Amino acid sequence: MGNLCSVSCSIKDTVSRFWDCVAGQVSYTIKLEDNLKALSVEGAKLKARRDDVNRRVDLAEQQRMKPLNEVQLWLSSVQTAEAEAEVLIKDCPQQIQQLCFAGCFSKNCKSSYNFPEQVSSQLAEIVYLKNAGVKNAGVFESVAENELAVQVDVRPAGSTVGLERTFDEVWRLLEQNNVGSIGLHGLGGVGKTTLLTQINNKLSNELIGYDVVIWVVVSKDHNIETVQEKIGEKVGLSRGGTWKNKSFDEKAVEIWRVLSGKKFVLLLDDVWERVDLIKVGIPESDQKNGSKLIFTTRSLDICGQMGAHKVIQVECLSKDEAWKLFEEKVGEETIDSHPDIRELAKQVADECEGLPLALITIGRAMAYSTMPKHWEYAIKVLKEFPHKLVSMDEEVYSRLKFSYDSLPKDTMRSYLLYCSLYPEDFEIPIDELKDY
Repeated sequence: MGNLCSVSCSIKDTVSRFWDCVAGQVSYTIKLEDNLKALSVEGAKLKARRDDVNRRVDLAEQQRMKPLNEVQLWLSSVQTAEAEAEVLIKDCPQQIQQLCFAGCFSKNCKSSYNFPEQVSSQLAEIVYLKNAGVKNAGVFESVAENELAVQVDVRPAGSTVGLERTFDEVWRLLEQNNVGSIGLHGLGGVGKTTLLTQINNKLSNELIGYDVVIWVVVSKDHNIETVQEKIGEKVGLSRGGTWKNKSFDEKAVEIWRVLSGKKFVLLLDDVWERVDLIKVGIPESDQKNGSKLIFTTRSLDICGQMGAHKVIQVECLSKDEAWKLFEEKVGEETIDSHPDIRELAKQVADECEGLPLALITIGRAMAYSTMPKHWEYAIKVLKEFPHKLVSMDEEVYSRLKFSYDSLPKDTMRSYLLYCSLYPEDFEIPIDELKDY
């Protein structure tokens, strides 16, 4: 009889446990389905809000602003929450199956309810993040701040001996508003790039009111797209993945939009032909925006074609300046190594005619020449076959030949060749040259 009672109680407990579990399963299943729908809806809203914030951050970065740390943390939290929600939604069918009657006979039926609790918790997290990302809520009134980082890329620079006066003149113009564009012209190797580099580097320490400094090497074979790419990289436009896929005109619009809101200095090095700044997307430099364009070229005509407000010729060095630069490159130890070398070295420097590139190249080549006969040989070679001196052909004459080859007409090349028939320092009558 006791055994029968025990069996009866066991069946009663089992049936009671079964119905309790069934009731709980039905309740949890209904709640789970509601929460899953809500999780999907709220997740979509959060994704839309996240996309809006990302667009604002991208726009701010294009303007070289720095995203706020709180915004970056929110975006990171959203990314994590969205990934976790996707896993829960993906596991939903399998988890619902586990909330069947069979689960009611497990030793701990509460374990079957773990998944609905996870969904409920994730739904609360998604809703919280969505509300935190509202544009007018707290930190999201602004997603970025002006970046205090240096807006100038410091570049390797050579000696500025003899360029000081020209540098000071250009710097004074940078501090004025009545000159928007400056053209620096002169022979190849005269120091135009060195001068432009020094201006760039000083701006890294003294921006004097400018927001950004952009350096672009143009060169003879340039194209508008290449110039756009370099400018886009500097102002942050190329950070976005869509930049490369934009058309030429679309890039111009983007560059114009960014630079129109900034006071900039654009440095164009080695310009051989007119660069259409409007097509590139560069606003015209004028008194209104205070921006500046400074470019280097070998041709005075290019200064006119580029509409330079101020034209400055970068000239060869004076005799004293040339000797100072040459002595610097050779080194005092070599100059003073023999009583005759100083005078011979001055003759070598004179043969360079004040051209900085030649002075630097030959000075380096003679830096360890401590015997007078070496200097005598250098003087002879410079007078008769200068291109045969160490590094002269590669460093100096290749550039001069490039200038010669780039002359627009055969007539102009003929003029230059006929000049070589005249004696050194001879005054050449232009009319006579034309007749020849």
